Amino acid sequence: MKRRQILMGAGSAALLGAAQPAWAAFPERPLTIVVPWAPGGSTDILARALGEQMARSLGQPVLVENRPGASGNVGTAHVARAKPDGYTILFGSMSTHTMNSALMSTMPFKGSDLVGIGPLAYVTNCLVVHPSVPANTVPEFIRHVRANPGKVAYASAGPGSTNHLSAAMFERFAKVEMLHVPYKGGAPAVADTVGGQVQVFFTASTQALPHVKAGRLKLLAVTEARRAALLPEVPTVAETLPGYELAVWYGAFAPAGTPRDLVARWNAEINKALALPEIKTRFDAMGIEAATSTPAQFDALVQADEQRYGKLIRELNIRAD
Repeated sequence: MKRRQILMGAGSAALLGAAQPAWAAFPERPLTIVVPWAPGGSTDILARALGEQMARSLGQPVLVENRPGASGNVGTAHVARAKPDGYTILFGSMSTHTMNSALMSTMPFKGSDLVGIGPLAYVTNCLVVHPSVPANTVPEFIRHVRANPGKVAYASAGPGSTNHLSAAMFERFAKVEMLHVPYKGGAPAVADTVGGQVQVFFTASTQALPHVKAGRLKLLAVTEARRAALLPEVPTVAETLPGYELAVWYGAFAPAGTPRDLVARWNAEINKALALPEIKTRFDAMGIEAATSTPAQFDALVQADEQRYGKLIRELNIRAD
């Protein structure tokens, strides 16, 4: 929880620390937010919601460009190679920036190729199942999987994604075996879970809750260490499997070499958008908690989580290539 508390309380410092002199002429043309995942996924939803608000504030169109592939590496590498002029930034997820280097033998970018702008949100990560699964609680689900070893299929947005790691951790803690079915992004994965082609999905509330409310999926638990403030009636996986925890965050990054004042400008604009009542209402409906901090605090979070999840991935012997 320390990571979340730092981010939730540092927004005002980020705004005060922003440098002002070079802001006046920026931006002079449309800006681009690159999302390294398929349209309709959690990061895409965040980018479009915030991009719309920031376009009004900045006075220029903010375009959302989806560049999926290689567990987020394709779009991330594109931004890492982009001109560091503040006009192209990345909305990424913790999986790409804290997990991929441990999951893959080669990487198309280094951590030093990007600079953190700031966090965007913590998105409640949910364990959902198709209504045909004969379980309404985590203990019931574990019994069902144990009775059908290797037959219960779980979806993921790709090998090494947070969906994959959440499920692999679940298998380890519950001592069960499931079938992994990877997809090219969260949107097709949730679609096939709703359709019954797969039975289980560990996914962000942004994707799960609309289907849960419509009765197309059943919500069994959340994966954070504590119950979500927006879903207080939903138990954690850890209440059945002590020690289980996976907290998902999303953040904004710029190419290394981007002037500090432009990084600060983006940080301020993002934090301002996150504070809007209409954004809070929209986030609450999706189970999202806005998170703000200074760029330096965000960089420290990324480095700490990279060490934590890298260690876990090596222990679980998970590979994405």
